[in-house]
Amino acid sequence: MDITVAIASDHGGYEQKRQLVSWMMQCGVIIHDLGPYTSDAVDYPDFAAPVAKEINRSIADLGVLVCGTGIGMAIAANKFAGIRAANVTDPEFAALAREHNDANIITLSGRFVDLETNKKILRKFFSTKFGEGRHKTRVDKIMSFEQVL
Repeated sequence: MDITVAIASDHGGYEQKRQLVSWMMQCGVIIHDLGPYTSDAVDYPDFAAPVAKEINRSIADLGVLVCGTGIGMAIAANKFAGIRAANVTDPEFAALAREHNDANIITLSGRFVDLETNKKILRKFFSTKFGEGRHKTRVDKIMSFEQVL
């Protein structure tokens, strides 16, 4: 795969993140592992932020965040302008998040979704392109909300 991925986790997603990094590297993905580097307890917003910033600065093509459920990481990442983070627990939803919503970060559950399913989710997420057309109009409307105070 010819993509660069920024990835991070919290302690709840650390073990799967570690395994996913190894697997993605074997698949030829360029990885920016933004931590943590141990399973010690950390606050997930501290790790969602650097991934969102790499996406916004076009340093990475896509982002992957892993916590216990993926929910907190999605909420934190979506606070950044330009980010469309989707919490996904199913491979088909990963494809739809890319095709319909142009999701640029995927958040995964390290506690409730097994490693093999998360690999399938990432395969779909990385291989699906944005559908453009009617989807672009809708995504543009969503992104325009960032301008509203």
